[in-house]
Amino acid sequence: MRVIAGKYRSKKLKEFNLPSTRPTLDRVKESIFNLIQFDLLNANCLDLFSGTGAFGIECISRGADSVIFVDNNPQAIKIITENLRGIDGNYKLVNMDGINYLKTCQQKFDVILLDPPYITDLGVQAIEVITKNNLLNSNGIIIFETDRAHEFNFKSADYEISQKFYGTVAVYKLKLIKD
Repeated sequence: MRVIAGKYRSKKLKEFNLPSTRPTLDRVKESIFNLIQFDLLNANCLDLFSGTGAFGIECISRGADSVIFVDNNPQAIKIITENLRGIDGNYKLVNMDGINYLKTCQQKFDVILLDPPYITDLGVQAIEVITKNNLLNSNGIIIFETDRAHEFNFKSADYEISQKFYGTVAVYKLKLIKD
């Protein structure tokens, strides 16, 4: 696994293999960042359910102003810390349950990246809390990666929702259209 583009292009990232964590394939990550490439410069980003931190590091590499990494798995925190070595930028690592973080968060974001364990409904829960607590800036974006077999029936007049499929992976882009 590596950083796809930007300042840290080709930087190798450490990964680990746990039943609840699987790294995003480079081709899927590249497609995700093609969807949001023009939204990252000077953006405030949240990498929720960070895993290895690859999404947030990609944001930093592509010019994001700040990134908050959130994960509650001790192994993930260790890997993210290792992957952030040599990365300059305004970032913070939070060791906390993702949903609880959202419930207590006082900050708004331009881009929120959700890559929760596939076998859970944490992604939908997160989107509901983000919406309820108004955690996106105007025209903010949520990227939600999940298993293609996972049924995603989130409906809201607040978002323009698009989807892309990459083999067994589904990626949803939710763009806030209402403040």
